Amino acid sequence: MAIRVLEPAGEWRAGDVADESQWTLHLSPDDVAELEAALAHAKSRTGDLLDVTAADFPLPELGARLAEVEADLIDGRGFALIRGLPVERYSDDDASLIYWGIGMHLGKPWPQNRHGHLLGDVTDQGKSGADPTSRGNEIGGVAFPYHSDGSDLVGLMCLRKAKSGGISTVANALAIHNELVRARPDLAEILYTPQPYDYRGEEPKGGEPFYFMPVFTEHGGRLFVRYIRPYIESSQRHAAAPRLSPKAREAFDLVDAMCADRDFNVYMDLEPGDMQFVNNYHVLHARTAYEDWPERNRKRHLKRLWLETARLTDRPEKFRNFSGHWAQKRTKSELKLDA
Repeated sequence: MAIRVLEPAGEWRAGDVADESQWTLHLSPDDVAELEAALAHAKSRTGDLLDVTAADFPLPELGARLAEVEADLIDGRGFALIRGLPVERYSDDDASLIYWGIGMHLGKPWPQNRHGHLLGDVTDQGKSGADPTSRGNEIGGVAFPYHSDGSDLVGLMCLRKAKSGGISTVANALAIHNELVRARPDLAEILYTPQPYDYRGEEPKGGEPFYFMPVFTEHGGRLFVRYIRPYIESSQRHAAAPRLSPKAREAFDLVDAMCADRDFNVYMDLEPGDMQFVNNYHVLHARTAYEDWPERNRKRHLKRLWLETARLTDRPEKFRNFSGHWAQKRTKSELKLDA
């Protein structure tokens, strides 16, 4: 298959999205009242957040605007911010349930790890990036490179922000893909070939400790991206994994440089209560390094959702929800930092 420019309507540069109002849904007092009514309704139906569906969290007015957000995530700029939830009013559990309820209006939950976490915690869990089994949501302080997660959509809700730093940033992978096709088709072609990824200790029982995915995949005229360079690089610790070629590393270096180019990205400082949603196939995300608060109950803490959107009716097999061994469990992360 010849590589080609894909979905040009979804390309943007920083200047095209400089107006934050284009991609920010500001919750009004009426919206917040609707969310609080939905929270009370959901709690009356079940004591388990994981059992709450969109029907259990009714949003008769706000739901229509969330459908517009979902459409823009898939067929538009690929990222959105929801702002204005007065998170200080709620316990972490209630804030998480509100976030979950909003998420259920955007898609179905997707397991994030071998534990089957459908709602995860992004906070310093004492893990080091040098630990080959650590995962990004467990590591504190250090900057994260641009990457995608293993789902259609990824959402983050800020419960508490860092003392300084920890700025979220997104880069337009679709624009980067198309620029490579136009200017460096030789490197784009390499990124369409399967690359080894480290399972980082979360492989199927008895299976290989690495798997293969291309960075770029075309399917049904759409672009699907999977790019986590640290996991590609750490695959090299396994003797059976194929060695990365100099040309592949040149391609990764160029993608990384383009992600870091301010013309391709947007920075946003998430405030408590803010919810960011990203299309993993068109937008890569990262964060800057941060200094945390020393008190446990003030530490930077975000909740994470991986979601399957109904707006994508066809996906490559490796991009399908509940298709792997992580789906054998259905749980949520139980970290408690607000006490």
